[in-house]
Amino acid sequence: MSSVYILIFALLAGLLPAILWLWFWLHEDNASPEPRGLIVKTFIAGMLVAPFVLPFQYLAQQYFAQYTIVIFLLWAIIEEVFKFGAGMLAVFHRKEVDEPIDVVIYLITAALGFAAMENILFLVSPILEHYLSGAGEVASINNILSTIITGNLRFIGASLLHIITSATVGIFMAFYFYEQAKTRRFYTILGLVVAVTLHTVFNFSIIDDAGNNIFIIFFILWLAIIVLMLFFEKLKTLKN
Repeated sequence: MSSVYILIFALLAGLLPAILWLWFWLHEDNASPEPRGLIVKTFIAGMLVAPFVLPFQYLAQQYFAQYTIVIFLLWAIIEEVFKFGAGMLAVFHRKEVDEPIDVVIYLITAALGFAAMENILFLVSPILEHYLSGAGEVASINNILSTIITGNLRFIGASLLHIITSATVGIFMAFYFYEQAKTRRFYTILGLVVAVTLHTVFNFSIIDDAGNNIFIIFFILWLAIIVLMLFFEKLKTLKN
């Protein structure tokens, strides 16, 4: 298998789960679907901001190496702000964002783009590492598969987390969609604070390399998805 095919494998493995999740959430809003062009634009915006997170997270790790909780908190702040920024820059100024549920849809879309790029980078890294070490193509593909299997909740847990935290911000914004600008800003900030808190707790919970917390984490994440779906149904009924 050539290096090109291995890279294609990594791209597909990173993109397909995010695209499937995106299809699911768009299907939840099929009564008033968003323009596909804006969905694609927001997804790409989420992908594009992901690499810019890395140097900021690196600096946080360098300056607070002795304080793990501070590092996790800063990492969460950086990721949530960048994901939110992707949604803001891509579509929130557009007239098409005219319903409360639209805010949640676009923030989830940006989060899935972000998660897709994270997963791609997570997969491409072992490819480059093995080729630079001269380990060859077979070792690279085996390392990719090993990364997927033992990636410490990267592919499922982290992707679900990005959906949940960005949707949390969107829900806070959506319930106050028709309020005055000052009120909307307050609840947007409050939503970000809650999202950062959830993100930090998740990061801290996966420190255990032995995997003792995996089933509990999965249960909580899926429970949060169910709660998110209930909020989704409520938002569909909100009127000005």
